[in-house]
Amino acid sequence: MSASEFEYGYIADVERLSDYRLGGYHPIQIDDRLHKRYRIVHKLGHGTFSTVWLALDERTSNYVAVKVGTADADTGEVDILSQLTTGVADRNHAAYKASMIPMVIDRFSLDGPNGTHPCFVTVPARCSLMDAKEASDLRLFELDVARSLAAQLAMAISLVHSQGYAHGDLHLGNLLLQLPPFLNGLSVDQFDEITIKEAKLLLSDFGVAFRPSDKSRFKSYTPLVIRPPEAFFEPMTPLSFASDIWSLGCTIFELLAHRSLIDGILTPQDEITAQQVHLQRPLPSEWWDNWEQRFKWFDEAGRPLSNERDIWKWDRRFEQWVQEPRQSCGMSVIDEDEKAALFELLHWMLAWRPRERPNAAEVLNMAWMKRWALPAYEASRRA
Repeated sequence: MSASEFEYGYIADVERLSDYRLGGYHPIQIDDRLHKRYRIVHKLGHGTFSTVWLALDERTSNYVAVKVGTADADTGEVDILSQLTTGVADRNHAAYKASMIPMVIDRFSLDGPNGTHPCFVTVPARCSLMDAKEASDLRLFELDVARSLAAQLAMAISLVHSQGYAHGDLHLGNLLLQLPPFLNGLSVDQFDEITIKEAKLLLSDFGVAFRPSDKSRFKSYTPLVIRPPEAFFEPMTPLSFASDIWSLGCTIFELLAHRSLIDGILTPQDEITAQQVHLQRPLPSEWWDNWEQRFKWFDEAGRPLSNERDIWKWDRRFEQWVQEPRQSCGMSVIDEDEKAALFELLHWMLAWRPRERPNAAEVLNMAWMKRWALPAYEASRRA
């Protein structure tokens, strides 16, 4: 009986077995050797178009991450990563010097029962920031850690944009914590015993990255709660660097808070839009007029139909999702000066119209970045 004839139950964080099919995933087991060089040690994760494995490079005795694409996967990601890490004109860019973009060590293809699979090798990472938050009962980073991560993310996006690319899928699941250099030299048995208290950011998954100047992208792949509104209201207008800026703003808030800025992972698009309007301000008139579901939440004049206590504006979300959880567990909170600077930054990044948002360089030049986030990053480097 073929795999497709079985009934399989859903298991969280595991790929579907039925995707091991012609054109799909390549079957891999622990201790397999890929490309006569990489011995598989552990599974790191999976995505729609790939599985990712920790391996020991038997040629160098270093640990590496091997990304094995589905047989029908686009091979463009490795080319983009190569451009971002080897074609950088400004070698003094902070994100380049700190290796915030994965460097491609090797690339090859695997022939298997499901087809030919594109593969590439990078340095390994510890886990995603999403996994790190979910592993904590508090779902909070220490304040200086959150500031530093926000600064590093803004620097990484600045580097990507400076090379002419938009990332296109920015969220905590694609932000990884780097492993320290002392990882190499440990035996496979010792690897799982490591406790790592601090790590640096690695911006990953460039599978849907694109050059706005070369290719028009209309579909957004980011989760709905941080998807830029133009993807919904202007589906025939190409996405741009500004689309990353919207998602970056949402992600910065989530680094500081114990939940996402817009509530509800499975929330429908129209309800997300209503939350965004409650949070920001009225939509541009042409968007408002074309939003057919608006009368579920607003009257003809745009006034909310809900009671004030049911509306979550900036201050309420900030107090209950950032400050109060931090206070309840004895963590540092954000003072009024920092709050004002943070709100100034986020309001600008979350401007409705893409052309009204700052570019990545302007984000890094804002007061919150210069007075709080970047100093936290510099302090973490010195430490």
